[in-house]
Parts: sequence; structure tokens; C-alpha cells
Amino acid sequence: MARRWINDLTRNDITPYPAYLNRRQLIAGMAGGAGAAALGSIAGPAHAETLEPNSWDDITSYNNFYEFGTGKSDPKEYAHLMSTSPWSVEIDGLVDRPGTYSFDDIMSNMTIEERIYRFRCVEAWSMIIPWNGFELSDLLAMAGVQDGARYVAFQTLYRPDEMPGTRYPVLDWPYVEGLRMDEAMNPLTIMATGIYGKPIPNQNGAPLRLVVPWKYGYKSIKSIVKISLVADEPPTSWNEANPREYGFYSNVNPNVSHPRWSQASERVIGGGLFAKREPTLMFNGYEKEVASMYEGMDLEKYH
Repeated sequence: MARRWINDLTRNDITPYPAYLNRRQLIAGMAGGAGAAALGSIAGPAHAETLEPNSWDDITSYNNFYEFGTGKSDPKEYAHLMSTSPWSVEIDGLVDRPGTYSFDDIMSNMTIEERIYRFRCVEAWSMIIPWNGFELSDLLAMAGVQDGARYVAFQTLYRPDEMPGTRYPVLDWPYVEGLRMDEAMNPLTIMATGIYGKPIPNQNGAPLRLVVPWKYGYKSIKSIVKISLVADEPPTSWNEANPREYGFYSNVNPNVSHPRWSQASERVIGGGLFAKREPTLMFNGYEKEVASMYEGMDLEKYH
């Protein structure tokens, strides 16, 4: 389907790819239109701001994808081993139309948008990434959400012959994640298929990954092959591995430290070796859009 934009930018405002490599600035304006009213600024807080996306090299060369190794450069080095075509996603559980959906069928029914989001890793580093993708709620609507569904569970591809990192018991493979239903249906939550108008590279989660910008990056599960709508809170890989350090919610919260480091500030990737650390924003800067979902919750207990 045709690309649509959810703020006051037009195609002419989008920096061409060669200029992107020179790191020109993109202006993320106030959201416009009824469908975007809940989003505020496409880039984060409800006020308009100037954001400078990280370079292509930053985004594709410095990331975590433990299926290919635990080093930051391992995903780029080994992710070419993963075959992404053909690709399909099994959708099951409390849905009206369970089945295996091909990537092409999914894409033919979705509207692709540009979303410029902050990305905050639990390791206290951050980037700004221009994603292309569609709202997760649209995909769930295609499958038909039943009344009893309260959570959405996700599963990453598991192919040990193509993913050398899975040969080691770093986690209990395959990688799994989950969201509460209201989080999944929030218009900020997207399924990303590209970065800056180009197909998403393997190391960043090709061909289809979750992006939940107010949560730590490990919640944004990569290379998704299965989505299940369930009644009970699903297991999540890092919470299963170490529940003291990694909660189910994993919301960005500068007031709640990781047991081994502070989350009050972050190192901005691309800022140079001696770049000043920046203060971390509550919910990664999306507080106005998402805080109401957690009213009355103890955000330290339900971290």
C-alpha cells in the first residue's frame, strides 16, 4: 500500500540516503491528522524538536543480536548467514484467523510509515533511528483479536546452522518476548521492515522486527517468526534468564537503576569517545503518550 506520513513532514523533507550518511538533520514536526493525534511528535515528546539520526554505519554495525554472538560487531559479521526469503509468520492463539502468513501477504495489507524514534539500550547507550514499518495493531487486526487475549507473545527465528551464537547457552533459545495487549495496540508500537527507506539489514532483525520505543531495546524482538495472542503473561527470554535484572515490562526509567549500573544517563552512539552523557528521559521521552497505561503501578516493582 502507499506510504503515508503521520506528521507534517512530506517526502521532500526526508533526507536522501547519500545526505543521511553525512548526518544532516531531520526535523520531526508536530503530528497531524486524526490517526496520529495520540502520537504527539513522531520523534518522541509531544513538542516538536530537531533530531539527528545516527549514521547508517552506527545503526547497522553496533547492536545486539545474540543469535550471532555477544559482541557488538558479531551481528554484522555473521548475520549474512541467515536466509530471510521466503519468510512467514505464524499467528496463533486467541485470534479469529490463525495461520501462517507470508511476509509478502503481510506487506500487501499494511501501510508503511516513517517513524523516527529514540532507541535506548538497557546497557545505557542510545541512538536515534529512522524506521520504516507499520503499526502492530494493524497486523493483529488482520488476524482478528479475540476478547480473551490480554498479552501478545513473540518468537525469533531459531536456526543453529545459520545463527552461530545459538550454539552457546547464553539464553534459552529460541528468543521470546511479550507485551501486554494495551502496549501492543498503542500506536507507537510498530513492526519495522526497514531503516531509512531501505530494507532492514539482517543484523538489525530482517525482515520483520518489533519496535517499542519507550522500552529498553531487548523488548524489540528481531526476525519474528511467530506471534501468539494469549490470556496469561508470556515468558520473556531475559526475564527468564535473570528476573532480578530484567523485568517483563522493561520500561525506560531513569529513576530505577539496573542492579549493576545507573539508568539515569546514557551514552549517545556516534557522539565520539569523549561525548558527554545525556540524561535519560522517562519512558525514553514518550511519557505523554504512554504513562497513562501504568497509572497506579509500582514502576520499581513492575520494572
